[in-house]
Amino acid sequence: MTLPNKVQQQLTEQTANPWSAEFVERMERLVGKDACRRLAIFALPADFVLSVVVPVYNEALTVASVVDLLRETKLPMQIILIDDGSTDGTDEALKTLEEADDVTVVRHQKNQGKGAAIRSGFQHATGDIVVIQDADQEYSPSDFRLLLQPLIAQEADICYGTRYGHHDRQLSPWWHQMVNGMITMLASIAIGVRFSDVETCYKMIPRKHLESIADGLKENRFGIEIELTAKLARKRLRFTERPIRYQHRWYDEGKKIGWRDGVSALWCIFKYGLLRR
Repeated sequence: MTLPNKVQQQLTEQTANPWSAEFVERMERLVGKDACRRLAIFALPADFVLSVVVPVYNEALTVASVVDLLRETKLPMQIILIDDGSTDGTDEALKTLEEADDVTVVRHQKNQGKGAAIRSGFQHATGDIVVIQDADQEYSPSDFRLLLQPLIAQEADICYGTRYGHHDRQLSPWWHQMVNGMITMLASIAIGVRFSDVETCYKMIPRKHLESIADGLKENRFGIEIELTAKLARKRLRFTERPIRYQHRWYDEGKKIGWRDGVSALWCIFKYGLLRR
């Protein structure tokens, strides 16, 4: 959707708080309530904080820019960076970042995997809602606005960002989308909720729901995506999906998930889905 210049000026005004009731009222007068809903323009509750869990493994070149992108959303935010045993100088970048009040750094002495990093991040989350953010710039934090909207409006309990089923996205390699589609289909059957992208990084969950299952999470690698989803689904929570943008990264650029993780995902579907139904 292309916005009129006057609306764009309002949205990018540096002095405006885009999450305040005053800002929303001004935009509703300018473009109308229906347009504001479609653009995900809404006010946040007083004292709201979003906890962003960021697993980091050998991302010295990108982690600072990801933190900048998070701050550009102007969301009240707790940024939790988990250094999962990096060996490329990431720790030096984190030493600078952790001087800020909105950043918490957690360090693993040895690499344990994305799932272990996420579990450590969950233990430090104190915000009202928790979301996972990769440190490699594949995902855009500006999409948080869309993911937050149904949760703040209490139209859903959990919101997943889907990379597929819409057209505002970079096209992934055919095998990547095929494998993801197969895993998502099998997970949907086993778990009992129809997803379009169960492996998405952007899983946005109110902390009150997360706390009831966090201590029981066990997966250390990418199997955490299936385990987390299955355990939330068994609580009979309402899931929704919102489209997000995605810039696929190649292995020579540092992408870490491999074919073994695909096999592990199938095992996790059986373990946390079919065996627990």
